[in-house]
Amino acid sequence: MKKATVILGSDHAAFQLKEFVKVILLRKNYKVFDLGAYDEESVDYPDFAAKVALRVSKGKDMRGILSCGTGIGMTISANKIKGIRAALVRTPFEAKISREHNNANILVLGGRPFNKANIAKIVDVWLKTKFGGGRHARRVNKIKELEKKYLKP
Repeated sequence: MKKATVILGSDHAAFQLKEFVKVILLRKNYKVFDLGAYDEESVDYPDFAAKVALRVSKGKDMRGILSCGTGIGMTISANKIKGIRAALVRTPFEAKISREHNNANILVLGGRPFNKANIAKIVDVWLKTKFGGGRHARRVNKIKELEKKYLKP
């Protein structure tokens, strides 16, 4: 099975988390595109959420991983882009459900503070879990209908 390409983005507050996730992905032989931030100098999280979300929304077999201080700002920002289902995840269980039930295409992580073992488990579960389809597809399709109706390009 072909692995998804993973697009990464963070703000300054979660730069170290993004770098940690990048190492995990490269060790698992994922193709990774890092869209920044590239250091801990202050930047605005919506800029990076938009870069990643736009790339994910246009690509087949692409997923994104975003991170900021809490993950909240990145989640709100990314979900403004049509076709994006960004999920702020704090546990491996939430990672599984975000993929299996919601077909999340962007994983959002909080970077202050972060536990390396927990993040590694979350990323692993999120990448391995497939969308469950069935009744969940009906619900995801309703989300898509909301986008068509209310989220104008």
